[in-house]
Amino acid sequence: MEALKNIWLNILDFLKGVGELFTTTLFKLGQSEISLGTILYFLVAFMLLSYLSRRFRNLLVNKVLVRANFELGARNSIGMIARFIFLFIGGIVIIQGAGIDLSSLSLLAGALGVGIGFGLQNITDNFISGIIILFEKPIKVGDRIVVGSTEGDVINISVRATTILTNENISIIVPNSEFISSRVINWSHNDRNIRFDIPVGVSYSEDPKVIRELLLQVADENQHVLKNPKPHVFFDEFADSSLNFTLAIWTSSHTDKPRILKSELYFSIFEKFKEQGIEIPFPQRDVHIKSQPETHPV
Repeated sequence: MEALKNIWLNILDFLKGVGELFTTTLFKLGQSEISLGTILYFLVAFMLLSYLSRRFRNLLVNKVLVRANFELGARNSIGMIARFIFLFIGGIVIIQGAGIDLSSLSLLAGALGVGIGFGLQNITDNFISGIIILFEKPIKVGDRIVVGSTEGDVINISVRATTILTNENISIIVPNSEFISSRVINWSHNDRNIRFDIPVGVSYSEDPKVIRELLLQVADENQHVLKNPKPHVFFDEFADSSLNFTLAIWTSSHTDKPRILKSELYFSIFEKFKEQGIEIPFPQRDVHIKSQPETHPV
């Protein structure tokens, strides 16, 4: 019996020691005392807050806003902002729940503000630019764009950067501020119908009317060329060695693959011209060598 009593007392002493370990003040933050238990409370509480904020964002984006017929980009933007608000309010509740006076954090908040003003100004710029993009929609997911030297399809827009997928299957991450401060070419801003111009040159011996009919046949036979708007052939100029034409076609399926469509059309044009005996010229130059007069010694 005495042995059981001693074991019980030892357990109580151990628990008391553990309790003192977690309640012993490690340092002070203003008037608030921070202990190991406070730190563990913060770790567990903020991990739980992060998990709940993600669940809240996913629920908002995939359930609530879908029913309101918001586009994906706008849903992601609203969801991200809502998550930040959730984290901010939850953080305040957690800090106050630990008994820490928020006024003691005023100095830290001031230093953070200075850091944002100087060291984090690019991040802030990209964040604001991302919100502008997601709500004004100068670009959207699925658009074919050119920004700087980068051309490709927009596959994702976040509040910090936009992901562009090139024809080489390379993902390029572009900061959102570039879309606000730079000129952006959006090939599919209104719709996916894009016009391509195919230059063609023929010999001076060919009939322009025949060339026009052959080029229109090539366009009509290609399944990727739209019937409406109709293709057109323009007689551009009398060049040095050729009569120059332009076949103007419209497509909606090859907006992101212009080289493939142009290649298909050029193959067809070559075959069509070969069947009809149409001559495709190449630059020619006549060189005249002028003889120097003979000189006789005096």
